Amino acid sequence: MKKFFSLLLAVAFVFSLSCKSTKTGGSAGLNQLTKQEKEDGWVLLFDGKSSEGWRGNNKAHFPAGWEIADGTLHCKASGQGEAGARDGGDIITTKEYSNFHLKLEWKIAPGGNSGIFYLGREQEGWPIYKTAPEMQVLDNERHPDALLGKDGNRKAGSLYDLIPAKPQNAKAAGEWNSVEVICYKGTVVHKQNGETIVEYHLWTDDWKKLVAGSKFPGLNPDWADVPKQGVIALQDHGDDVWFRNIKIKEMNY
Repeated sequence: MKKFFSLLLAVAFVFSLSCKSTKTGGSAGLNQLTKQEKEDGWVLLFDGKSSEGWRGNNKAHFPAGWEIADGTLHCKASGQGEAGARDGGDIITTKEYSNFHLKLEWKIAPGGNSGIFYLGREQEGWPIYKTAPEMQVLDNERHPDALLGKDGNRKAGSLYDLIPAKPQNAKAAGEWNSVEVICYKGTVVHKQNGETIVEYHLWTDDWKKLVAGSKFPGLNPDWADVPKQGVIALQDHGDDVWFRNIKIKEMNY
């Protein structure tokens, strides 16, 4: 009988913790929001089941080079990098954002390359990297881009070809990384696996000088004039990459 009452107490304790978690918001499941996140204004950009809210860059449809698999947005490898011939390409949100806090998780295949773009401007015939800042997604150990650029500014989490992620704390290929991008009135912050790794300020003289020393003016002379509102995009670089738990909070105060 004593053991029975001990078991009842243990069950009651676990139940009380569960109820408390529910009341305070708790932890959300995959591709879900907690009660507290909803109250704070967060919305999902991916429900884990459909491509709703996304389409191909310069396309009216969601490209076949991407799929919804096991609760992720999966870019399928072409086998030939960016040159792979298939219905692929970058995918973009159907809505534009200006001031926001973006959170998501990514996982890259060995030797893979991809990116997360924001404040992007869709322009006919152009991939999104010609108009938007990029938070790099990369297998630092195997992809040669990690050795290019300057001071590691093409490694995971970096503002691609501009500012290196410090500290460089990306996990190995095949493991999930949690990242955030905060953009508010020109101040931009990258966070990776819980640490702030990049901070910069758009449209300033320092920003223009930084861009002038990069590869971007050769791709688009107006690249430094990042729009104050634009799409969020995920890059098809021809490699397997997965994204999940994509959520955003607008901060248009």
